[in-house]
Amino acid sequence: MKKRAIVLIIDSLGVGHMEDVVRIRPQDQGANTFYHILDKAENISIPNLSRLGINKIVKHPRLNGNTSIASYGVLNLQHYGADSYAGHQEIMGSKPMKPLMEPFKNSMMTVKRALEEQGYVVAVPDRDKPYLFVNELVIVADNIETDYGQIYNITAPLDAISFDEVLKIGNIVRNNVQVNRVIALGGKELSVETLINSIERRGDGLVGVNSPKSGVYKSGYQVRHLGYGVDPEKQIPSILKKAGKEVALIGKMQDIIQCEGATKVVAIDTEKVMKEIINTVDRMNEGLIAATVQETDLAGHAEDVSRYSEKLMIVDKYLEMIIEKMEKDDLLIISADHGNDPTIGHSQHTREKTFLLAYGKALDSKPLGERETLSDIAATIAEYFDVRYPQNGHSFYRLIKGDHFV
Repeated sequence: MKKRAIVLIIDSLGVGHMEDVVRIRPQDQGANTFYHILDKAENISIPNLSRLGINKIVKHPRLNGNTSIASYGVLNLQHYGADSYAGHQEIMGSKPMKPLMEPFKNSMMTVKRALEEQGYVVAVPDRDKPYLFVNELVIVADNIETDYGQIYNITAPLDAISFDEVLKIGNIVRNNVQVNRVIALGGKELSVETLINSIERRGDGLVGVNSPKSGVYKSGYQVRHLGYGVDPEKQIPSILKKAGKEVALIGKMQDIIQCEGATKVVAIDTEKVMKEIINTVDRMNEGLIAATVQETDLAGHAEDVSRYSEKLMIVDKYLEMIIEKMEKDDLLIISADHGNDPTIGHSQHTREKTFLLAYGKALDSKPLGERETLSDIAATIAEYFDVRYPQNGHSFYRLIKGDHFV
């Protein structure tokens, strides 16, 4: 008998701003990524998300019908801001900690000294756009694609330096700063000149590489997220591995979530992510398949409604195949990690609630209400597999299993 939990995170597909944005993120007032894409995109068709019940949540006139084969609800963000890393940690059962927020320039000289003590040659080439240039190859600067002062990037051309060496630099930075996250990343077929020419100063003063513009994602992309305050042993993937279950992390999920012994599949292309889910369903007997579609988030950053809708339709097409392959005891959960409304007037993440769809062929379709945290996903998977609960979250499994299970 097969028993798989499939978690699909459609990165940045929010369903309406959190109530607290009026106070802490006024630029996100009115954000509603999913609704506004349906408003603005031409010829968008998502029949499988509609069949699952997305219109029970989004309630848009372009979606036909108001039925649902899945249980449905809304999840609030418990993490501060609107961040993919923090959102994914929350999804997997971590209780979020409020991060320190400061621009890289505040700690730049401390990091410079620490790198020099380890033998690196470090320059500050442009005082008007402060960043570190390490060994004339690697750029250390702000992440300009997310919330102010929460993330620093270490960006490198991997034809000229190994990713292991980039990680060494990343760990030195991590040990000398107190922000939420440090990201070490790099790509091939990427020149140092292109990276330098992609350095920008955004409106709030942060300075860093514009990653999509630089082309770092196009060839040989590698990344490692170095966070703080996260204990993987208290998250559902590690709990399941220790209980003898299989764990597969696909796409951006494997960049962000740590789980010793998990199968990891690198994938940015949306179609590849969805095909890898299907391939893993075909081979796995029991365990967790967790995947993230990243290109929706990239489309949000680009403020490109058309591109966003194209990626969403690819997801929808493959959902039909996933549902067909599911067996009686399988569980499919679909959600997001925050918003990124391409119509809101800025190119950053938006602090939005996320939709929740939970489907199984032997499960009920019930309203799950508005829930406190993304961690309810991890808690539900724990109850589904009858394993130790993660650090955070409340299960909704008993609500949807009805009388079908003894």
